[in-house]
Amino acid sequence: MINRQVYRMPKAGSIRNLKLQTEGLNEPAPGEVCVQVHAVGLNFADVFAMQGLYSATPKGSFIPGLEFSGGIIAVGESVEEWNIGDKVMGATKFGGYVSHININHRYVIPLPDTWSFEQGAGFLVQGLTAFYALTELGNLKQGQTVLIHSAAGGVGIMANRICKKFNAYTIGTVGNSKKMEFLREQEGYDQVIVRDADFYHKLQRALEGRPLNLVMECIGGKILKDGWRAMAPMARMVAYGSASFTTHGSAPNYPKLIWRYLRRPKIDPLRLPTQNKSLMGFNLIYLYEQTDMMHEMLVALQGLQLEPQHVGHVFSFGEMHDAIRLFQRGESVGKVVVKPTG
Repeated sequence: MINRQVYRMPKAGSIRNLKLQTEGLNEPAPGEVCVQVHAVGLNFADVFAMQGLYSATPKGSFIPGLEFSGGIIAVGESVEEWNIGDKVMGATKFGGYVSHININHRYVIPLPDTWSFEQGAGFLVQGLTAFYALTELGNLKQGQTVLIHSAAGGVGIMANRICKKFNAYTIGTVGNSKKMEFLREQEGYDQVIVRDADFYHKLQRALEGRPLNLVMECIGGKILKDGWRAMAPMARMVAYGSASFTTHGSAPNYPKLIWRYLRRPKIDPLRLPTQNKSLMGFNLIYLYEQTDMMHEMLVALQGLQLEPQHVGHVFSFGEMHDAIRLFQRGESVGKVVVKPTG
């Protein structure tokens, strides 16, 4: 048994209750590998889980975190394809905010030789989310026009890169104008607009007469409604998050959340045939539980030969709460990574 550092929640509710502590970790079970974690990637789902707003959150005490990278330090029985010292990146159904983790060998893949651990910690969850939403659900075709919300986030950056492999025209949205130059100059978005009260008219101008074929929706509220309104016939909207329900505080503001919930857009299925549009939802937890499908997606995603994730912010393990607060404020660009080891 080894001692490991973990960030644990006694139960979902308030991020203030996330505490760093030491726990014992047994040897990996048959079929598992033990990874010494060098980088942990933060995701919006982490915040929702810690605040108790994510339906997949474990009951009672749990360790947040969905993705990591590191080196294998022990191999369980019957594991033949991994060796001690192999560098890997992995995905886990919670449990990622740790210095060491035991995980089934099928949930780690090799870290490319030219990638850093920080880059590896930003690939699996956000890359798979973008790829599955765009290609499987969104049915992305060559030359289409795609609206990508939270364009400067990890999913948004990966989504744009995938779209460019299909020669798509991409329109990114941000909540802060300071991110616009980065997205245009470094990530190659065709248009970037700020989400505000005039969003619908900004979107119409950005389209320049093009049909809006696909929307990567993760905001909700009026922005979702405006995107739906702008979609062309046969277009698809893939909803994979609801950032408008996040809060900058440690715990949810339930009166405000209830108010937003009651005022949320309501799309009538009886009108869908005449509108000729599609709305689909996606949760990566489902794909995680379909291991064979996940590996098929990974092979196809890696086949696109995308550049590694843009890592915008790196924190030490002791700065976890600072990293989460930056993430909540919407000030991050690219991936936010926390390093359990130097």
